[in-house]
Amino acid sequence: MCPSRLVLEHVTSRWGVLILIALLDRSYRFSELRRKIGGVSEKMLTQTLQTLERDGFVHRDAKPVIPPRVDYSLTGLGREAALLVSELGRWTEHRLAAVEEARVRYDETRERHDETRERHDEARVSSQ
Repeated sequence: MCPSRLVLEHVTSRWGVLILIALLDRSYRFSELRRKIGGVSEKMLTQTLQTLERDGFVHRDAKPVIPPRVDYSLTGLGREAALLVSELGRWTEHRLAAVEEARVRYDETRERHDETRERHDEARVSSQ
């Protein structure tokens, strides 16, 4: 796989996008970040954070205290990526009505096409 495609996959993954956007606000502890995002398993959050940390987007700050404290924040590179995916998220929210209209048009056209094909198939079967 092309290296840039792999990075793009990490940044635009379901959880990658949400993590990057959440960390734009401030740094978070693991459990805080999990609550902020919602719906992500511990395992998936851990894996995604590790991937984003490896790619240089997220900084993991483990403090040697009891109980252990780990904070996650964006690096400069991560902030740059987060701003871009955040803008895409805003665009998506702004254009959602147009997307929903397109889906309705597509579904209606598809249904008419399927009905026509079914009638054609029934006519062919009855003529045999």
